[in-house]
Amino acid sequence: MRVVVSGGGGFLGSHLCEELLRRNDSVHCLDNFSSGRKANVTRLLRRPGFQCAPCDVTEGFHVSGRVDAVVHLASPASPADYHHHPLETLAVGSRGTENMLRLAESHGARFVLASTSEVYGDPAEHPQTEDYWGHVNPIGPRSVYDEAKRFAEALTMAYRRSRGVDSGIVRIFNTYGPHMRPHDGRVISSFIRQALRGEPLTIFGDGTQTRSFCYVDDLVRGLVAMVDSDEPGPFNLGNPEERTVRELAELVTGITGSGSELRHLPLPVDDPVRRRPAITRAREGLGWEPRVPLEEGLRRTVDWFMAESPALVRAPARAAAAGPS
Repeated sequence: MRVVVSGGGGFLGSHLCEELLRRNDSVHCLDNFSSGRKANVTRLLRRPGFQCAPCDVTEGFHVSGRVDAVVHLASPASPADYHHHPLETLAVGSRGTENMLRLAESHGARFVLASTSEVYGDPAEHPQTEDYWGHVNPIGPRSVYDEAKRFAEALTMAYRRSRGVDSGIVRIFNTYGPHMRPHDGRVISSFIRQALRGEPLTIFGDGTQTRSFCYVDDLVRGLVAMVDSDEPGPFNLGNPEERTVRELAELVTGITGSGSELRHLPLPVDDPVRRRPAITRAREGLGWEPRVPLEEGLRRTVDWFMAESPALVRAPARAAAAGPS
């Protein structure tokens, strides 16, 4: 197939591009690199079948030639990014999503939306099933991301129902692995960076809030399965093994051999207390479930951070605060 991937230069998108190439698909990557890294796809430029077109999908763009599938990943995804770029986050969830849907419609292509567990907000239901409508503050500081994705889901289903677009939705829970930016504000990248530097690990709140962490290779298998499917979803893609943030911090210090202390800071507004996916629907509809245990995934991620270079964990001129998600 020929697959167009928006946000293909990002953490998740670059892994998806690589997996599609591995199975002999060709890939047309779209990215303005506002939160992605060109280094993520530099090595792919030498691969047959890979093209990268720097562009903003909220604006006009053109993709020539055949298109068999469109995967819409473009969006700031970490709290640090969407807090700094609120209007851009809303734009890519609305105009960007519609532009990608129109591309899929014009080519008769399969469309896959990468949505998020954030559509559930601070959930009153646990674990979260796809039938749960969520508990979201529509005007809070996290709403630019939450509501952008909720709107994108509504738009995707409207194109499916009214225009016949072959579309599907996946809701992605916390994902981690190589290619994460060390200062993106996500909890795993922040903890690893701090541990490798011997700095205190910043825990927001008392550390008893939970997350379910899915290794990127597992997540990408789910995305590829959705590309190959004709199911509409939504499907939760995440690891149902629930861990507290404090447990995660202790795992990271153990794996890195760091003597870093744990430092507690106030919990941000609307931060979810618990987060765990129910994945029965993905097991049955996509034949998918995660395989990589958290400890193994963390070791691979730490190894990648250490191998990149000392500059990767060097403090930037304006470092993003370590976020809770």
